[in-house]
Amino acid sequence: MDLENKIALVTGGSLGIGRATVLALAGEGADVAFTYLGFRKHKGEAEEVLSEVRKLGRKCLAIESDVSKFKEAHDVVQKVLDEFGGLHILINNAGITRDAVTWKMDEKQWDDVIDVNLKGTFNFVRAVSAVFRAQKMGKIVNIASINGMRGKFGQVNYAASKAGIIGLTKTVAKELGSYNVNVNAVAPGMIETDLTQDLSEEVKQRSLSEIVLDRFGLPEDVANVIVMLVSEKGKHITGEVIKVDGGQYI
Repeated sequence: MDLENKIALVTGGSLGIGRATVLALAGEGADVAFTYLGFRKHKGEAEEVLSEVRKLGRKCLAIESDVSKFKEAHDVVQKVLDEFGGLHILINNAGITRDAVTWKMDEKQWDDVIDVNLKGTFNFVRAVSAVFRAQKMGKIVNIASINGMRGKFGQVNYAASKAGIIGLTKTVAKELGSYNVNVNAVAPGMIETDLTQDLSEEVKQRSLSEIVLDRFGLPEDVANVIVMLVSEKGKHITGEVIKVDGGQYI
């Protein structure tokens, strides 16, 4: 398996793309830690992911954490190092939406999305950078969005956060390249996840009409690209943004 003896950390790993990524990494031989929020159903969902990874014969650690908290990110990374003895892969997946048109968006809606999506990504990149520099190797994949590349009506906060992730990705790729660290972003289009379940049928049909392949993506479609990027197959790819959108951006 491509990721045998590798240790990965996935933020927001109990649902959707994060869950699919945790399972895909484990399926390729990696031991995996993931973060989750401790409210709603997330604790139960985290337990289910733990169980599924262990059935694959891999070690797994679920850590309750708020990715927007700078110190918590460092604490999570230290827990992974203490538990597994190393860390080789970081997937920044945790994200939220708080949609509204600009003239109706309040300060909290803006701050919440920027803090989780953009600051949360920075927090974990910052936390692993010393580890990856010291060992002179590492893989980082940040989850962006095609809406961070093209904009989206009613998502000024989300689009700005994802555009920021793209800028962060390219900058960190330049900064860590000499340490043999690959840093890339994946930009999904419309993917069937918990974030899209509550969208109106009108919004879904409008999105579907944009997609060349005439179908919504699945979390596994994104996870498969992530696995490629963190494997030896992606060793000469860095600073890139790879769309996984069925042609929605075209």
